[in-house]
Amino acid sequence: MNRFSLEERPVILSVARSAKSNDPEGAGVHSAFRSFLPRVRVLLLSLLALLTPTAHAQKPTTSPVSGQTVYSLTQQLLSVAPKRYNGSPGHAAAENFIVDHFKPEAAKGNFEKDEFTANTPAGPQTLRNYIVRFPGKRDGVIVLASHYETNYPLRNIHFVGANDGACTTALLIAIGQYLRTHPPTGYSVWLVFDDGEEAVQDWNYTAYTDHTYGTRHLAAKWYADGILRKIKAFIVADMIGDKNLDILQEQGSTPWLRELLRKAAANTGHSAAISKDQGSEDDDHIPFLQRGVPSLDVIDMNYGPHTFDMPDGYHHTADDTIDKISAQSLQTSADILLELVRLINAR
Repeated sequence: MNRFSLEERPVILSVARSAKSNDPEGAGVHSAFRSFLPRVRVLLLSLLALLTPTAHAQKPTTSPVSGQTVYSLTQQLLSVAPKRYNGSPGHAAAENFIVDHFKPEAAKGNFEKDEFTANTPAGPQTLRNYIVRFPGKRDGVIVLASHYETNYPLRNIHFVGANDGACTTALLIAIGQYLRTHPPTGYSVWLVFDDGEEAVQDWNYTAYTDHTYGTRHLAAKWYADGILRKIKAFIVADMIGDKNLDILQEQGSTPWLRELLRKAAANTGHSAAISKDQGSEDDDHIPFLQRGVPSLDVIDMNYGPHTFDMPDGYHHTADDTIDKISAQSLQTSADILLELVRLINAR
């Protein structure tokens, strides 16, 4: 299509006027104007196209957090703490792994160990949440959270939880490394490495007592401390290293955060990573939802083939290993999470 400048518009109008002025009786006006009308229409449509802003596809936003870095951190964590169930040497090694990566924040007083005793079906257990604070410029906090321990009932098999706990712990560490050199310019960002998400005996969907120990404790503590009202969003990352990334549209999460998740995926060119499936999951976001905090569960429960022998795929099996996750999926997850933070700040 040819385009015409604004300067050519008076020419079109003057030709139409001259046809009328040379025929004061109007005898030739209709025929002259009718013959000229198609050209006028083409020119006007071209002018409209010129004046209308062209809609360009938004360039996908890629976060500065490397998926390969997250993958490497996952490998490192699994090498020192493959089994991280409560009270095990691997559990202590995982805690040390987290602590060692945030010594600069600890030196500034922005690293906190939240130790507590949980009454579990296996008796009292000492659990620890770790909170890393990156102060921002606005009054309010965005929390990114992940559990780091492995399933206690699976302690007697080789369950390492590469996707279920390890890779999201590594993802938060990598995000923290970025925030260390690029402090938040909006709300503060707090990273929470929470303990005791997994059930010690059995996940009870009605009593709601044998799971989410860490976030239940933290939500109650922050409520008592007055911190809870400062939290703009509580976002859980869970099982999002899966090679075939398929993030559930988790219906229990806060609606506006679910919408922002879809928008963050679109903005970063990762809409295909958001599943068309909708469902509800009990996860670490529930204790915060119950106390009125906007919360979102970013989770992929469609993990591995679902067969008669493995109805839940690789979830909670010895097959949840490093080869089932990918740097590409971890890159996608990093992109989406950091874009979520940006969108919450822009809201």
